[in-house]
Amino acid sequence: MGKSIFIDIKEGELDTYIFEVKQGRYEIKDSKKYPVAEKHDFSIDRATEDIENTYLSLPLTSLNFRVIDLPFSDKDKIRQVLPFELDGMILERSDKVIFDNIILSAADNKYHVLAVYIDKTVIKDILEKLKSYNLDPEFITSIELKNMLKDFSLAKLLTPAKLEDKDRLELAIEEIKTPTINLRRDEFSYTRDIEKIKKSMRVTALLGILLILVLSSSLLLKIVSTRQEIAFLKDEMRKNYREIFPEEKNIMNEIYQLKAHMKELKNKEEFLIGINPLNLLLNLSQIDKQGIAFNEVIADRGKLTLKGEAPSLSDIQKIKVKLEHLFDGVNISDSRASTQGYMLFTITAKERT
Repeated sequence: MGKSIFIDIKEGELDTYIFEVKQGRYEIKDSKKYPVAEKHDFSIDRATEDIENTYLSLPLTSLNFRVIDLPFSDKDKIRQVLPFELDGMILERSDKVIFDNIILSAADNKYHVLAVYIDKTVIKDILEKLKSYNLDPEFITSIELKNMLKDFSLAKLLTPAKLEDKDRLELAIEEIKTPTINLRRDEFSYTRDIEKIKKSMRVTALLGILLILVLSSSLLLKIVSTRQEIAFLKDEMRKNYREIFPEEKNIMNEIYQLKAHMKELKNKEEFLIGINPLNLLLNLSQIDKQGIAFNEVIADRGKLTLKGEAPSLSDIQKIKVKLEHLFDGVNISDSRASTQGYMLFTITAKERT
């Protein structure tokens, strides 16, 4: 995991603390001291470690303060009205400074607010100096102000108590977790995370566009492939249709015309279903006819009509008895003598189910 650097500017001196987070706790890995000349002129070692986060603390002597009373406690709302409240109370114009505020106390529906401000040129100079070291603070606070707020008085603003290095280190950790103030505002607002988000969104958008192009290409290939398959199936369908119905020359729509043939066959279903002519002829061939001849066999669904000739009426009666072993409802419906001396007959019967 990357490390964090806390830059603590004091009167005439600057401390840097290198922290590393382990199991949710900030552990100090290194600290160094550097001199600071007038107008926050300083030089520090270039960071050789993996620094991910930078934080900055300014001394009380760099800040300006005013105490005012307001009827509300919302910090954002206070920040909006501070320029108007302080325009006549400070030497600079309100647009030349950066504000933040702290609620000190409340009484009688009024809130005592400590307005903290600093000249924009000071912030600009410090940020440009740190930028040359590739350091960009996420916030600008003051650990000396945090310490002074533990027992606030106006006198302490003028003569702040000296803090030991150990105390400053502890206050730095507290400020990282919850900054007392943040003077990185307006045109100096911290934007690195926003730029990261924008870059991430741009990368995401680019990947999304590439994904859409890939999917579109894949879809286009599938469409072309599907159209080719459809054309092939149509050709095969027409070829098979011509093999089934070679007499048809005018083929406009194979599916429609095939449905028409299916409908025609369905209409003939009642005449075709239930008839087994081969089985019927096989049964008739097994009968001992003894001079009897069947001249005509008519088979309908469940109904059989046999027409033929026999030497005598008794022979017709014998064949009837033999047919009763194979069929049901056997009846001699007609019998008469022919000019050749034979007896013509008609026998009806029903197939057994």
